[in-house]
Amino acid sequence: MAFDNLTDKLAAAFKRLRSKGKLTESDVKEAMREVRLALLEADVNYKVAKDFTNTVAEKCIGEKVMESLTAPQMVIKIVRDELVALMGGDQARLKTSDKIPTVIMMCGLQGSGKTTHSAKLAKLLKAQGHRPMLVACDIYRPAAIQQLKVVGEQVSVPVFEKGTQKPEKTALEAVKYARDYGHDYIILDTAGRLHIDTELMAELDRITKTVEVNNILLVVDSMVGQDAVNIAKAFNDQLPIDGVILTKLDGDTRGGAALSVRAVTGKPIMFAGVGEKLSEFEEFHPDRMASRILGMGDMLSLIERVEQQVDEKKALEAAKRLEENKFDLNDLLEQFQSLKKMGPLKNVLGMIPGMEKQLRDVDVDDRIMLRTEAIITSMTARERQKPELLNASRKKRIAAGSGTTVEDVNRLIKQYEQMKKMFKSMSGKKGKKALSRMGGMGMPPGMPGMGF
Repeated sequence: MAFDNLTDKLAAAFKRLRSKGKLTESDVKEAMREVRLALLEADVNYKVAKDFTNTVAEKCIGEKVMESLTAPQMVIKIVRDELVALMGGDQARLKTSDKIPTVIMMCGLQGSGKTTHSAKLAKLLKAQGHRPMLVACDIYRPAAIQQLKVVGEQVSVPVFEKGTQKPEKTALEAVKYARDYGHDYIILDTAGRLHIDTELMAELDRITKTVEVNNILLVVDSMVGQDAVNIAKAFNDQLPIDGVILTKLDGDTRGGAALSVRAVTGKPIMFAGVGEKLSEFEEFHPDRMASRILGMGDMLSLIERVEQQVDEKKALEAAKRLEENKFDLNDLLEQFQSLKKMGPLKNVLGMIPGMEKQLRDVDVDDRIMLRTEAIITSMTARERQKPELLNASRKKRIAAGSGTTVEDVNRLIKQYEQMKKMFKSMSGKKGKKALSRMGGMGMPPGMPGMGF
């Protein structure tokens, strides 16, 4: 994830604090110096990093934290609280219109991911029970309209387009169409440029004067580091943006943009792209991000992702089968398919408190799930229901059909049998509750073939 290096550096600084017991003023200042260096290495704006550590140091000393027996823990709490404040405090939400539709205008430089993230936002709104519509207002980039149609179809959201007519006219007609057909949100996918220029800003200004735009969202690629903050500031200086969508927060970026955008521009991060798939898109929660930066995990986001991707009825059925010890390979296959929808496995597991650091140097290969899926789908329906039928010749056939080895098949069966034994031992009230949780989470408690 974006903050891996920052998380490690902060953990090292706090470990040194915890080893001291009671703290002196110099201990706090030394720790804050390390924190400031870690923030700067993460590409956080220099003034933001300096102000942040000064504020934390003042609070630690001013609140007489050093006299406490739990001083290191109190320092960490203050750091977390200030990180939350730095990223905006409360979660920023979209403004809604009194009459439909609520209009969202996406803007940003060319290549920032506006079109893809327009579809991601539409998918998220649809999952929340809304009826969004995408509007093609980029008439310059070759195949921009076709790209919007493709991603719109992938998220099952209609696309309104009028070819290469003026974007403001298309936006106006889209608003009327949305009112007539009951679309409560429309998302305007506007044109980008290689750099901010008067022509781009003039076009965006014409759109805002033609239709009532409720939310202007700036899409920024977090991989460009501190430039992402500069881009956000330049846009905001010329256009009253309401919020920022940061893309590629799952990538190997230093993450400084997420910590600097609010302080430099005064505008909140509203959403974050956390993967290439159209489902890998989240509302931005400053408190949850602060916990992730400090290595505390993010169970709330994990639960929300599960709720979005897992069929509740199937999850309850799986929980019941777990409780009755009737869990077979068909159930295991369903669990893997549900888990696969939630994004890269390493990212998903990293949201569990304490797991992120353990997984840091572990190569979690998502293809393992594909191999497991291939093995199970190469079995007959009867073999999935009764794995005890799998003799040597059947295993050889399954291995050949799935492109794996007999050893892979044996390993899967062995771990499946271990899981069955564990389920059987969990027969009391506490066990039933735990089994229900496993089924409800949409993932099996053991990950075959992963070695951890």
